[in-house]
Formats: sequence, structure tokens, C-alpha cells
Amino acid sequence: MKLTFCGAAGTTTGSQHLLEVNGQKILLDCGLYQGRRHESVERNRHFPFDPASLDAVVLSHAHIDHSGNLPNLSRQGYRGNIYCTFATRDLCQIMLADSARIQENDIEWLNKHRARRQEPLLQPLYSPPDAEKCLRQFVTFDYHRKMLIGNGVELTFIDAGHLLGAAQVILDVTENGTTRRFLFSGDIGRGGDVLLRDPEPAENVDFVLMESTYGGREHEMSPQAHQKIEGILKQALQDNGKVIIPAFAVERTQLLIYVLNNLLDEGKIPCVPIFVDSPLAVDATEIFRLHPECFNEEVYEFLFTKRNPFHFDGLTLIRSVEQSRALNTLKKPAIIIAASGMCEAGRVLHHLKNNLDDPGTTVLFVGYCAEQTLGWKLREGFREVNVLGERVRVRARIETLDSFSGHADHSELLRYYQRLSGRKEQTWLVHGEPERSQALQKALRETHQATVEVGRLGQTIEW
Repeated sequence: MKLTFCGAAGTTTGSQHLLEVNGQKILLDCGLYQGRRHESVERNRHFPFDPASLDAVVLSHAHIDHSGNLPNLSRQGYRGNIYCTFATRDLCQIMLADSARIQENDIEWLNKHRARRQEPLLQPLYSPPDAEKCLRQFVTFDYHRKMLIGNGVELTFIDAGHLLGAAQVILDVTENGTTRRFLFSGDIGRGGDVLLRDPEPAENVDFVLMESTYGGREHEMSPQAHQKIEGILKQALQDNGKVIIPAFAVERTQLLIYVLNNLLDEGKIPCVPIFVDSPLAVDATEIFRLHPECFNEEVYEFLFTKRNPFHFDGLTLIRSVEQSRALNTLKKPAIIIAASGMCEAGRVLHHLKNNLDDPGTTVLFVGYCAEQTLGWKLREGFREVNVLGERVRVRARIETLDSFSGHADHSELLRYYQRLSGRKEQTWLVHGEPERSQALQKALRETHQATVEVGRLGQTIEW
């Protein structure tokens, strides 16, 4: 077997890992890299391998940093199958199309300014038709169902507890008469999730490719999270300000709606208009209802015995551009949830452009932001940022609540690894900033006998 780290090595985005076995090339994930604009464009546009040479693609889940470059892969010549769970396929149907539309809209906006400055015009990575065409290559099946995907390679998905349909990827590989088990963790959930089931422990694992997003960092406990968001919202709304929450449209937004619903029911926050300004989030909510098999027991029962947990009075789901623009003139206190969570694209950019200079505005981050993204810069305290090609002064209050992250923290990652049975001869850490991966590596080496290394971009391992 041979493994090459083609993305999400030394960073948390652009997940791509190339596994070569029995003369076949299998790509694990094909995500978009997010960071500095020029670097992102170059890394996303140019693959470090020939897409036409791949024999199979296995997708762990639908988040754009794991799936978002699939249309570009197909556009550049990949014609094989893309394997994933049913829910992942349904989410990709809306998320990839949304990604294409966002690229086209953002490029159009940027090109207006570039044309005025007589600079070369930009092109999106792919179009909505490209996104639709790549979906024809998806092959879907449920957790715990084995699928032969190549010569001597059997694929099984088990629940990762991270996102609707998210999976850990198990590959049983037979070479020279010997079968060994390779596990790609994908992104691992925290366990005890409000909506989803806990991550499942994999068995009889020989080799591990594991995420390390929150290595060396601990989340706050859930009760503290609810108390903190309650305090942040109370303060902001009593000051008659807007609260802008950049959030991923899928799963993070649904969790926020669920929590806000509970806080309003209990009278813990003022009753103000709440807007979800994301066509993708509206579509995703419907898809969530189509996949009760992914929910934990409490939400599963709620769906069938009570009512829709993702809707309540005072909540407005916005699809149209006109309704979104109208929020710019809104003068009264309100909560606006808009994608994307890292503030690299989507409608949240327009809300930030129009409100960051207002000291009455609160921007609340409820999830991870990769280094050098706009969200990261705001979290790090930058007093001036570039939004949609213009410099904007930051006078808004910036708040962070990482407890809503869908990623396991340091202790949770250690517990996840502990629960993996088998020899675990070799472990490689990816999907983390260098200091995060190194912190997890140190902890794993101190508590386990396995060889643990941090993957480096472009590095190839053969065994």
C-alpha cells in the first residue's frame, strides 16, 4: 500500500488522500482548500495527480472541505464511482450546486472591481451543471454494508457522529494473500450530540488515518455553551443591536435553530426576529427530515411523536436575494444566521460588509475557522479586514463559542482512538494545523505503543 497526502496536511481544509493498492488509485475525499484567495485558487484548480488516472473516490461526508472539489475532479477527467452514504449524497446534491452558485456570484462581484482596475478577470472552478454531472457518478449505500470497490478492496462505512450521513471509512485490503484493515476517520463528532448518534468504534484496525482538528484544545461543556450563548444574546439584544452568526448551512444551522427554539421556549432570551439567510440551510433542513436513521434516539422520537424541531414562531427562512438584501436596512434587534461559517463565501459576507463597522453589532462564531480565512481574522482580533474586495473597519463585538463545534476535542479524540480495537501498527494525523496535529501526536505517543506520525503535504508513505 502507498499513501500520499494531497490535502488537509498541515491545515484543516482541502481533504484529499491518495491510497494506491494492487495497482489501483483510490482517492479519499476531494475537498476545497480554504485560505488566502490566490493560494486557494491555485491549490483547488490544480490536482497533484491526474484525475483520469483514479479508479475510485470514497467520500467521508458532505462538508465542502471534504466534498467541494468533486465537480472539478470530474470536469478534469475523472469518470469512476464516488462512494458515500445516502444522506451524504443528498446533502451533496444541494451543497455542491450551492458551492457552484456562490463561486459564480462571488466571481461576478469581484470581477466588477477588477474590471474597473483593469485587472484580469477570474473564472469559477466549476459551474452548477458541472456539480449536477458529478452527482451521476455517486454510488450510495448504508452504514455496515460491505461494497467491493476494487481488486482486493472492500469498503464499509460506520457512523462518525459528525454530520448527517458522515462516515468513517473502513477499507479491508487484501494484498499477496494477506488482508489488513485501513481506517480513515473522516471528521469525528464529539458524542452526546443534540441531534446525531455517537461515533462508532472501529474493530480490528491495522492502519489509521485520523483527523486532528482540535488536538491540544478542549471544548466547553454543553451546559456552559447554552449559558454562554444565552448571555451573549441577552447582552447584544438588550443593546438593540444585531447578532450575526456565521454558520455552516448544514447541521450547524439546524443545531442553532434547535437551541434557540429551546431558549425562547424557556424565556431565556428576548423574543426577536430570527432569520436564517441561506437557501442551502432551508434545503438542508428538509433533507434532515428525510434521514431519521442518522438521529439519536431523542430526536428520532421527537420527529415522529411531536413536531418539527427545526421550526418555530418568529423564525424566518430566507431564500430570495430580495429578502436577504432587505435585512441590510433592518434597524431593530434581530438574529441573523448566514453561511458560511468561515466567512469565505455566501451571504454572510454582505452582512459583515454592512455591519462590521457598527459597534452595536455582535458577530458570534460557533465553529472552527481555518487559518487565514476571514472568520479566523475576525476571531483573532484584526481591526480591519478585506470583505468582497473592500477594506472594512471592525468595530463590532466579536464573540466565540467553540462548544458548538461538530469536531471532537483533544480528550474526545483520545477516547475515540482508545476505543479502536486492533494492532494499530501505524497512525497518520491529518486535518489539523501543525500545532494541533503535533499536540495530538505527543499525547497518543505517551498513551499508546503505536507509531504516530503527522502527515506532510505531498509526502508519500509506502508499506
